[in-house]
Amino acid sequence: MINISNLTKSFGDFDAVKSVSLSVPEGAFLVLVGPSGCGKSTILRMLAGLEKPSGGTITFGEKTVSDGERGWTIEPAQRDAGLVFQSYALWPHMTVAGNVEWPLKVARMPPPERKARVSEVLTLLGIDKLSRRYPNEISGGQQQRVAIARMIAPKPKILLFDEPLSNLDAKLRVEMRTELLRVHRATGATSIYVTHDQVEAMTMASHVAVLKDGEVEQFGAPEELVAAPKTAFVATFVGTPPANLVPVAPEGSSITLAGEAMDATFPLEHPAQAMFRPEDLKVGDTAGPRTIPMEFAEASPVAGRMMVTGTRGDLRLTAVVDRAPRFSPGDSVYFSLPETPAAIFSLEGERLP
Repeated sequence: MINISNLTKSFGDFDAVKSVSLSVPEGAFLVLVGPSGCGKSTILRMLAGLEKPSGGTITFGEKTVSDGERGWTIEPAQRDAGLVFQSYALWPHMTVAGNVEWPLKVARMPPPERKARVSEVLTLLGIDKLSRRYPNEISGGQQQRVAIARMIAPKPKILLFDEPLSNLDAKLRVEMRTELLRVHRATGATSIYVTHDQVEAMTMASHVAVLKDGEVEQFGAPEELVAAPKTAFVATFVGTPPANLVPVAPEGSSITLAGEAMDATFPLEHPAQAMFRPEDLKVGDTAGPRTIPMEFAEASPVAGRMMVTGTRGDLRLTAVVDRAPRFSPGDSVYFSLPETPAAIFSLEGERLP
């Protein structure tokens, strides 16, 4: 449904997006995730037609909507795409029904059809009883539902979301994730969702693109990214909690892990980064043959288990265990590592065979 080919966006000498290529199948829910400044919102704005690419093309179905080399782009209103902004951008002088009806008026839909469609989408979003209220008379979560209703009212084939949950409290965010997926399924549209929250990405997406510094680090299904991260950045960005990376180096016939000498249980020729999953680590209050001494930082319950975090300089390790001794911040804690890491990455971050 959406094909992005060598998409680039430059602002002066700064390349915000660097030759990004993605193919999104019809009906998919693609999440663009990454830290602030990675280019994800810029890509969304180019998909919406609010920014003109510096290079590359964007195709919706068989129709090219932007061509950076030729310097042209189709206007947002001609793209059959809807967009929900982070700030919702509701008209304050219009009622809820008026906000939802506005794009249908612009499209010159006959009044009887407009009224029926407004009623239909308000009911779908569960806000039909708010139709006569104004934006300042409803909550943030309700305003977001109005913005979504307005977006889907014209029945666009593509839905674009720019961090729509970032202004909501934690409980409401969880509820609205479910609502957004329900709307996605009900409309049958192809959705592109931008967030910096990897939990949102992994729970909502059929496809995920992890971005860093304007480039795609990895693209695939959520389970692929967790099971087989292609780079060290992806390994430490996705997952709840994400994987641990520990510096490892050969030392004669042995190795050092985070500076601690240990028996070599896997082949290693050069200094690298070893990946250990949190559920594969153990935590204790005494040293052992494959332990790393750390300073206890925090512990929190996660799905009936305990997530324990320790720090030492720049190194931060997290283990998910059934139970652990009681620690106070600053106490010595020992993280026990398995004999074989889940993956090895070069110092530059590339996964090694």
